[in-house]
Amino acid sequence: MDWLTDPWSFEFMQRALLAGIVVSIAAGMVGVFVVLRGLAFLGDAVAHTQLAGAAVALVVGGGAVLITLGAGVAAVLTAFGVALLTIRGRLREDTAIGIMFAGFFALGVMLISRQRTFAIDLGSLLVGHILGASWTDLLVMAALTIVVTVLVLAFLPELRFSAYDPEVAAVSGVPVTLMHVGLLVLIALATVVAFRLVGVILAVAMLVTPAAAAVLLTRRLVPMMLMAILVGVLSTVLGLYASFHFDLAAGPSIVLTAVVLMVLSFLLSPRGLRGTLPSLEDLAADAAETQPPGWRRTARVCWGACCLVGDASWGACCRVGDVCWGACCRVGERLSLRGRAG
Repeated sequence: MDWLTDPWSFEFMQRALLAGIVVSIAAGMVGVFVVLRGLAFLGDAVAHTQLAGAAVALVVGGGAVLITLGAGVAAVLTAFGVALLTIRGRLREDTAIGIMFAGFFALGVMLISRQRTFAIDLGSLLVGHILGASWTDLLVMAALTIVVTVLVLAFLPELRFSAYDPEVAAVSGVPVTLMHVGLLVLIALATVVAFRLVGVILAVAMLVTPAAAAVLLTRRLVPMMLMAILVGVLSTVLGLYASFHFDLAAGPSIVLTAVVLMVLSFLLSPRGLRGTLPSLEDLAADAAETQPPGWRRTARVCWGACCLVGDASWGACCRVGDVCWGACCRVGERLSLRGRAG
């Protein structure tokens, strides 16, 4: 019993737990849209561009609150910058994200490198310092989380419609472009909250990993958000236990726990790996069926990375009719190369 209760007798562990819960709420509310819309790269870019805002705050001698606000300004500017560059198809979204990512991140590293405490400050910003979270940090993160939650709930129907079918949503009168820009801003705010928990590098993991586990467990949006929040909170609790008892870094422990929970969801969920594997009943039914004429179990000669078993090709080669694709195949007595008739 002491193993379970000892960590929470320390005030810094209590603050770390509250910080994890706050971040899990913000990340869970927004992360499901990131996963559904395929915006993980954007989340990663926004998380890294926060370094520039935090660096400016460090240069001017700001404290924890000013660093968080600076990171938030940089994240929101990144979101607007991506939207501005991609509006009306001027640039592809991944190109715009890469430009903002590289520019802001390089600026942040350059500014921090001029500080005497370069190694310490950069390490804290990159991997976070959840065990050192103060009550002021908690208040700032809680305020940002409330803003994110209110905005998501206020525009939930439009965000849901735009996420699942943007073309039909646009035809139906939903301001899809405005919703997309708003979603980018929400992602920016959520990553700012995670930034204080696990730092720049791992912030995107807290945004995406619990949401990915939730997507594997349910199909409905609101239960998906609740499940993502639950996975985030559980990852925080288990990660803090691992950090306390095994003397591990808290932020990475939380993220790795979230990854383990996501992998378990993938392995056990009917929407994950389990849903792609045939059941025993299906295998028995297939075995009972008569094999189609011409199928033989004797293997032909294998060439390269290709092996013919009967009329089926395995490996890097696929034989469709008389055409052989991939590596070379031996068909009868004739050798066919990539894309040539056998």
